[in-house]
Amino acid sequence: MKILFMGTPDFALSSLRALCEAGENVVGVVTQTDKPKGRGYELTPPPVKVYATERGIPVYQPKTLRDDAFDSLLREIDPDMIIVVAFGKILPENVINYPKYGCINVHGSLLPKYRGAAPMQRAIIDGEKVTGITTMYMDAGLDTGDMIQKREVEIGSEDNFEDIHDALAECGAKLLLETVNLIREGRAERTKQNDAEMTYAAKIEKSDCLIDFSLDAQRVHDLIRGLSPMPLAFTHTPDGKILKVLKARISSTKSDAPAGTVISLEGGITVKCGEGAIELLRVLPEGKGRMDASDFIRGRKISLGDILS
Repeated sequence: MKILFMGTPDFALSSLRALCEAGENVVGVVTQTDKPKGRGYELTPPPVKVYATERGIPVYQPKTLRDDAFDSLLREIDPDMIIVVAFGKILPENVINYPKYGCINVHGSLLPKYRGAAPMQRAIIDGEKVTGITTMYMDAGLDTGDMIQKREVEIGSEDNFEDIHDALAECGAKLLLETVNLIREGRAERTKQNDAEMTYAAKIEKSDCLIDFSLDAQRVHDLIRGLSPMPLAFTHTPDGKILKVLKARISSTKSDAPAGTVISLEGGITVKCGEGAIELLRVLPEGKGRMDASDFIRGRKISLGDILS
């Protein structure tokens, strides 16, 4: 089959690499345009583009999929199958309906739970113990298409977004190869999603990242894990500066202090929560680099009794 691959970040790269190494006929890659990154705002190509270029696969970076130019390109490539992994744009119906063997998506959740843009982060933030990968036939809805295969991945009590991202990227790549083979052999089953079980994983906004210490320690811990190493959960120090948190753990320290109060500076920054306490272990102070909480403490930037808000 002639496969057109559509994807952008590292999560998509795992699937593209697996297809190529398995000898699948990837005839083109569609990805997002290069974006400015870093302090110098240097234009940086997406990981998928870098890999495809190294392999000699034609790369296309259209600004839109909804014009005559892309329609002509699609007819020129004439793919038998389109595979979409974290592409970053909604596909119009003419693209979804074009290939003979369908538009296949690799989604980072066990659908119909966590449809949407941030399924991995939201699953961790919600305290889920299991997540996974679903391969499906795309349709005009948002992650609503018929499912083909599912594979579970456990979320450990200390796993953060990076851990689960990498585990699901690997799982997704393997499951995609199985799915492609099933479709090729005519053995792929279609299972409709039960919309009554649907949950939505909205894009992470800045407001989602603010730590609410009035919540219990487990929920604060889950928020920090779900947003690390990026975009990072944050709080404010008494002088109003942002303090982002990379790593934390639930503390056994007891206190009757109000939520948000720093109750210990032994090793890390222990903060009273609505129930229990959380120990901040690694932080990113405003205007500084990432550091252990102990270094932040030694810099006398925080004191017992301070309120983080």
